Amino acid sequence: MKQEITMRIENLDDVAEFAGTVIRSGVNLHPDDDFRNYVNLETGQPTYTEKEAMANNRDMASAFRVCDKCGVDIYGFMQKIFLVQTGLDRLIPMPE
Repeated sequence: MKQEITMRIENLDDVAEFAGTVIRSGVNLHPDDDFRNYVNLETGQPTYTEKEAMANNRDMASAFRVCDKCGVDIYGFMQKIFLVQTGLDRLIPMPE
């Protein structure tokens, strides 16, 4: 199981840290995905416990609120983080 990531998400730096932490833990993060649905491909077991998933879902909801408040598209914002964290930014153009 992955460690619960729960953090205070109050600004865009916090959103970036949350996304980066999830991605670095090996999860193929998408803002619309429920953390209860992530499955470890090697074991077939849930990536997160119910408690961890619910905490991370709350953090993602906070990330949506912060991005909305700041007028930032969460999908493009997190995609950029994903591309950089995975090194795919060298192969895939960054969203605008």
